[in-house]
Amino acid sequence: MIEIINVIILAFMVIIAVAIVRVQNLFAAIILTGFYSLLSAGMFVILDAVDVAFTEAAVGAGMTTVIMLGTLLLTSSDEKQSDRWSPWPLLAVLLLGGLLIYGTLDMPMYGDPASPVHAHVVAPRYIQESPEEIGVPNMVTAVLASYRGYDTLGETTVIFTAGIGLLLLIGSGFRFRNKRNAP
Repeated sequence: MIEIINVIILAFMVIIAVAIVRVQNLFAAIILTGFYSLLSAGMFVILDAVDVAFTEAAVGAGMTTVIMLGTLLLTSSDEKQSDRWSPWPLLAVLLLGGLLIYGTLDMPMYGDPASPVHAHVVAPRYIQESPEEIGVPNMVTAVLASYRGYDTLGETTVIFTAGIGLLLLIGSGFRFRNKRNAP
């Protein structure tokens, strides 16, 4: 049953990704990216990564959508059509992508027991004792929610503070727009 849900969510994510690329209205694109992030958060919940799902829902579906809508409030809702094609954005993406791939070449193979992350004393203890100590099925959630609880609380505080700052910026954007449109 869970496999069917995974396939349905992934199918919706593919459909939404194609729609985001095809749509010309920026408001529709923003709403679609919010839905995409929300579906990603749902997928993380299914994978028992509730901490990642919470962050994706708060930052991806929540704050990023609000930031983009606030930006759209100060600009136009239609995509501006370019008069000519420029190779520079494509070149920049290819160059950055190449640099990112180059940066991963010296990383250890996935699951390599000799990698530096497995050489630390704490990792085996977390792997062996956290299911009994915490009772959470996902190792990352157990580490972030329990062992690093204060750190997670600090991250949550940062996200909350950023959200308040965002709301203040949007409020000032409304005032700016109202003054600009006043006679």
